[in-house]
Amino acid sequence: MKRRLLLTTGVASLAVLTGCAGPQIGDYANDRPTLDLRSYFNGTLDAYGVFTDRSGKVVKRFTVVMRCTWTGEDGVLDEDFSYSDGTTQKRIWRLKHLGNGRYTGTADDVIGTAQGEARGNAFRWGYTLALPVDGKVWHVEFDDWMYLMNDSVMLNKASMSKFGIHLGEVTLSFVKRPA
Repeated sequence: MKRRLLLTTGVASLAVLTGCAGPQIGDYANDRPTLDLRSYFNGTLDAYGVFTDRSGKVVKRFTVVMRCTWTGEDGVLDEDFSYSDGTTQKRIWRLKHLGNGRYTGTADDVIGTAQGEARGNAFRWGYTLALPVDGKVWHVEFDDWMYLMNDSVMLNKASMSKFGIHLGEVTLSFVKRPA
């Protein structure tokens, strides 16, 4: 009985530690091309994405047109979403570059302030989004990762959770329009 308890405790501890061992932004410090958020999110971009549920099934497709500008350390990302079900949405991010690759951001449907950091070709962004679902509004945590592929393409994968329970993911590709 003692042996079974020790084995069960050991396996549970290993599962917890493994779950906490996800990637860190510093893991990408030497990856190229180097992402400068202020340079990439400047001008007009098109984005193409999907929402998937926890099983991986696509539940909604969408496109986004982003108009991005910076004045010094302050940026505005004006996003217009068009969803596969015919609905539309607007989000305006207000970003602030804090130096050393760190950023904060706010938007009307973001609860509190988003925190982000860029290293190498990657950017990690964490925030809580007020997400309308079936007539209710859920406060959903986003762990948002972006990876610069080249001067015009960036890939984005965001995990959504509530109370630590994985709800699904958003996968997105950004394409920067030529100036």
